[in-house]
Amino acid sequence: MSTKIIMDTDPGIDDAAAITIALNHPDLDLQLITTVAGNVTVDKTTLNALKLTRFFNSSVPVAAGAPQPLLKPFEDAVRIHGVSGMPGYDFPTDLAAPLSKTAVEALRDQIMAADEPITLVPTGAYTNVALLFKTYPEVLPHIKEIVAMGGALGKGNMTSAAEFNVFTDPHAAEIMYQAGVPIVMVGLDVTMKALLTPATMEKLPTVGRTGKMLHALFNHYNDGDQVGIPMHDVNTLFYLLHPEAFTTEKMWIDVQTDGPANGETVGDIRGAYHDGKTNATVCVDIDAAAFNRWFLSTVAAIG
Repeated sequence: MSTKIIMDTDPGIDDAAAITIALNHPDLDLQLITTVAGNVTVDKTTLNALKLTRFFNSSVPVAAGAPQPLLKPFEDAVRIHGVSGMPGYDFPTDLAAPLSKTAVEALRDQIMAADEPITLVPTGAYTNVALLFKTYPEVLPHIKEIVAMGGALGKGNMTSAAEFNVFTDPHAAEIMYQAGVPIVMVGLDVTMKALLTPATMEKLPTVGRTGKMLHALFNHYNDGDQVGIPMHDVNTLFYLLHPEAFTTEKMWIDVQTDGPANGETVGDIRGAYHDGKTNATVCVDIDAAAFNRWFLSTVAAIG
């Protein structure tokens, strides 16, 4: 049985790799893609999602979401992902239109119409998720779990404390973590270990059309070094398909929403402040070699 998922995303180069796998993996049943402002503005993230569905001739619908965070000013990641968000490859231009309904409406309708609880996979800012929970709280019992890329127990990548997705909209992250839905936090503690190695990158364009496309995008991705490049968002899908490759710990996650630690995900590692309660399963380690093998074989299987 394939796992029914919805991706809420801000493509973005690593998001593009995650969407590529979600659209094509036989054990994932992607029901809907919703977009949010994050790596680039929401008009561009929506266009990029449509480019990918067109590239794979997929009928998965795309709905455009929040153009800005709930409260704080919007800061993009153009310096990492380029002005378009997905530079380096000439995608088809005969694109479908996004749904006429908003991302929040599309999320609500898809979740409530499903015959089984759905897994949400947010890989951008959590603005759409927060708006969904506040506007349509009836969806909460119909969500199996949230497997979210974002956060860090240690060093951030936007500030010394904050990871980009949470930093972009910390108030939305706070709402999501307080909603009572099971959450898996796939943060920098693992995504900065699961680097695509130079050897994997060298092989990627040899494994078919999809490998060539991703390789072209990755060559414009300013988030790596000679050791390797992080595929942050792809780790959510690797977790869904191969949880045995991860070491996890259950803990309570609080989100800081102001001050110099704005956007920090604070883990109650000792269980000292929440009466032993937890609200997240936090990924703290990963088999990086297994990730590289899986990523290359998965892309090769797409062709």
